[in-house]
Amino acid sequence: MNEDNLYEILGYVKISTYRTKTLKSLNDTLKMPSEIAKDINASTSQVSAALSDLKKQKLVICVNEEVRKGRLYKCSELGLEIIKLLN
Repeated sequence: MNEDNLYEILGYVKISTYRTKTLKSLNDTLKMPSEIAKDINASTSQVSAALSDLKKQKLVICVNEEVRKGRLYKCSELGLEIIKLLN
């Protein structure tokens, strides 16, 4: 990925507090939306919306998409790269 695209995605994440906090909360772990919500002191619906946005940008991956409850998310390689730029 070229540097311009990287900065475009970084800006996209930074304009939303929830996207930023959600991505940082995941970092290098597997978490459910409810765990992230508790971690960042936000509602589950806010975290779910942020995860949906981050997933569209290929920053997070749902590892068990087929289940309805108890979905687990992790950062993609790109997501981990963005986290380094956020810190």
